[in-house]
Amino acid sequence: MNALTGSPTGSQSARFWSVVFLALVIAQALTLYLMGRIPFCECGYIKLFEPGVNTAGNSQHLSDWYTPSHIIHGFLFYGLALLVMRGKPLGARLAFAAIIEIAWEILENSPIIIDRYRSATMAIGYEGDSILNSAMDTVFMALGFLFAARAPVWLTVVIAIAFELITGWIIRDNLTLNVLMLVWPVEAIRVWQGAL
Repeated sequence: MNALTGSPTGSQSARFWSVVFLALVIAQALTLYLMGRIPFCECGYIKLFEPGVNTAGNSQHLSDWYTPSHIIHGFLFYGLALLVMRGKPLGARLAFAAIIEIAWEILENSPIIIDRYRSATMAIGYEGDSILNSAMDTVFMALGFLFAARAPVWLTVVIAIAFELITGWIIRDNLTLNVLMLVWPVEAIRVWQGAL
């Protein structure tokens, strides 16, 4: 505590918000467990990166080709938090971003969204995320958020565009296409994506 103002010091505040973030991720994992999600890949092992897109291991391991999308979430949520939470500590803004990401992760793993992915996007065999993968999606969002908090805006934008172009080229999917196909499916895009 600062003796003059009675407010927590920077390191105490950072520690507090780190604990809040960790508690949110634990709540996310517990919620997904109660929803019946599997803890990690049924294959019985954990990989650092799953290179297959339409494979049983996609969305089951620590990272995959959709990890850049979650980093971009962090970029976007940093901008949103900056707009709606001006003057609040960085940790409070990160907690706000984590709540949005976690809400999406829980919704994404609900039967209605899993069925929507199967029917409207290239993710025909999508079964939902493992708890490990979903929690890591939130961690990658946080890394993107913290990067955006420290990097110049131009660099954050360049990296977001590069992520979108690279994943679009390699797997014919990215954050933009994922959102488009989930909300307003375009048959021509679906056919193009399915040709991979």
